[in-house]
Amino acid sequence: MSGVRVLVGTRKGAFVLTSDAKREQWEVAGPHFGGWEIYHVAGSPVDPNRLYASQSTGWFGQLIQRSDDGGKNWEPVGNQFEYDGVPGTHQWYDGTPHPWEFARVWHLEPSLTDPDTVYAGVEDAALFRSVDAGQTWQELPGLRGHDSGSSWAPGAGGMCLHSIVLDPRDPGRMYVAISAAGVFRTDDAGKTWRAANRGLQSEGIPDQEAEAGHCVHHIAMHPSRPDVLFMQKHWDVMRSDDAGESWHEVSGNLPSDFGFPIEVHPHEPDTIYVVPIKSDSEHYPPDGKLRVYRSRTGGNEWEALTEGLPQRDCYVNVLRDAMAVDSLEECGVYFGTTGGAVYGSPDAGDSWAPIVRDLPAVLSVQVQTLP
Repeated sequence: MSGVRVLVGTRKGAFVLTSDAKREQWEVAGPHFGGWEIYHVAGSPVDPNRLYASQSTGWFGQLIQRSDDGGKNWEPVGNQFEYDGVPGTHQWYDGTPHPWEFARVWHLEPSLTDPDTVYAGVEDAALFRSVDAGQTWQELPGLRGHDSGSSWAPGAGGMCLHSIVLDPRDPGRMYVAISAAGVFRTDDAGKTWRAANRGLQSEGIPDQEAEAGHCVHHIAMHPSRPDVLFMQKHWDVMRSDDAGESWHEVSGNLPSDFGFPIEVHPHEPDTIYVVPIKSDSEHYPPDGKLRVYRSRTGGNEWEALTEGLPQRDCYVNVLRDAMAVDSLEECGVYFGTTGGAVYGSPDAGDSWAPIVRDLPAVLSVQVQTLP
């Protein structure tokens, strides 16, 4: 019988949650790397035993950890992330030039076809690739070399490249999202990039036609329909039907269109999930009620999913990488909170239950469907 493995990165370690296809009983393993920030844990879609973790330590800097046995054992691998070519500058909060400086790896995205190839999105915003299972890393400098690069500026969480979306139909095409620069697309495996932000509207940007400057929080794609993209932005839920050439708003009847994660149902390309929070200054659910919202129409019409979730006095947040779906026949949906709970729904969001409580603040959640 197949099962699932939920990979959880937290402020103080990584946890691996495992269950069978019923998703009723869970085994909790961890903390791995106890005490250290784990920004992201990612599993290979082609090798269920291969996992990667981004470990950030105050003493030793950024480390990449790799497991070849599904998270039972880990080994540190390459930790050299050096910007390629002339360093250049980007724009700082006050508009002054600032040199590019590597701070941490925010997101790891394993290849759809090769377990030894993995991409890393870092702060300050850049894209790196390893083709030897994380031992060595090389920047794809065409992204930072985009004409708009010198105008990129950090969002409140830093200038992070936090989303990497690979097109399953075209190995040369991928998308990245940067806070606060926007979405960029490559069609030649990272050599050259084009901005993909037309239609986005952002307060504080004098030129609404500017190629860059939008604070995108997360982007998602369904593999059967790779030209359709969904976005949770700093205010607004957006959709593109033309591979990022243009975007239109689909926030509809949400109680707030501010939030961080967005995910797509694995079998229903028009079913999407978001977790609204009150505002850009009040990072907690509206009315203190933790609600996941689901649209079965690709946006605009949304329903609140509340069964099993706290509906009073709840003031946690769900961060951009802290929501995921499995690919079992009846879809499972999972998310983690800054209050240390990981919730799971075995019925596509109709009902929820905590898998585990009282973890450190959850930074990321990813799911592997096991054979």
